[in-house]
Amino acid sequence: MADASSEGGALVPTSRDVAKLAGVSQSTVSYVLSGKRPISPETRKRVEGAIAELTFQPNAGARALASQRTQVIGLVAPFGVTSDHSGLLPFIETIARSVREHDHDLLLVTNDEGAQGLVRVAGRRIVDALVVMEVEARDERIPVAASLDVPVILIGVPDDPAGLPCVDLDFDAAGAMAVAELAESGCRTVAVLGYSAAEIDRGINYVIRFHEGVEREAARRGLPLTTISPVELDRASIDAALDEVLSVEEEDGELPGLVLPHTEGVAAVLRALADRGLVPGEHIAVVAMSTDAGAEEFTTPLTNVSLEPRDVSRRAVETLFRLLDPDSLAADGAAPGVELVQPRLTRRASTPARAALQQTA
Repeated sequence: MADASSEGGALVPTSRDVAKLAGVSQSTVSYVLSGKRPISPETRKRVEGAIAELTFQPNAGARALASQRTQVIGLVAPFGVTSDHSGLLPFIETIARSVREHDHDLLLVTNDEGAQGLVRVAGRRIVDALVVMEVEARDERIPVAASLDVPVILIGVPDDPAGLPCVDLDFDAAGAMAVAELAESGCRTVAVLGYSAAEIDRGINYVIRFHEGVEREAARRGLPLTTISPVELDRASIDAALDEVLSVEEEDGELPGLVLPHTEGVAAVLRALADRGLVPGEHIAVVAMSTDAGAEEFTTPLTNVSLEPRDVSRRAVETLFRLLDPDSLAADGAAPGVELVQPRLTRRASTPARAALQQTA
């Protein structure tokens, strides 16, 4: 009969039960769980089979003590830097879910302390590894992160990663993709309502890469390009930017195609266009950088280049756990470097064929 313990009136299997069922010692079960000693494949298979059959859940504290790990991953997120954090939620949700799939918990660390916050969290041994978001081009945290004795992965690409692995959307390709879509919709000029002054001043790397992609593709296609930058999220700034953009009009009355890279500003731009009697897809072509869900929530569903937050986050977590597993890392044959996730464009009602725009002009 199983020597199960009682918890809340229910019988909970113990490591002794696992050992009995697998026909091994209790210490062997401990070694399989902790990885502290080599175990033959046959024995490991028997122990893992017994664990599965009994639905045994090893105590998290005991596992952490045995492996000298905390079973916690730290996420350094930029709360307090921008006014709207809705764009962060898909990243955080996916990171949290992916971390749990690896039987770890997530500790949220805000950016308030900068580089010293990384030292504090790593130095107190409360995390096994760190994910750092919102990376600046010349980020003061990078040399500190590279010196820590826990693995660190960056979501974002600084000018010098200092050997740290990075995962991010290919913003250069995203910018080029937005311009290409407008050109293929028949637009003969392109206008970009750029990022905020705070993002530009901080040297956020994706801002630079996005604009480089836009400029390169516009030049390749011979399209005149107007970039209004910075553009803040308040209505006065958006109105001023649109007034300047809409004054650039072809002789036949055709308006330039609009690229909206600032996810949080898309709704305000659409309201300003509506107040001018302009409907995306009928009077003006629009491509936005946003999630698919965000692009579909407007009266006129927007053509969007997806930020792919879930794909970026999943890849970052998978890379981080490879760093925590030396055997997996050795099998790969090379240390992780910079991984750029390819963007994906979904065409919707805001970029119709050129003929449709001409008919309503």
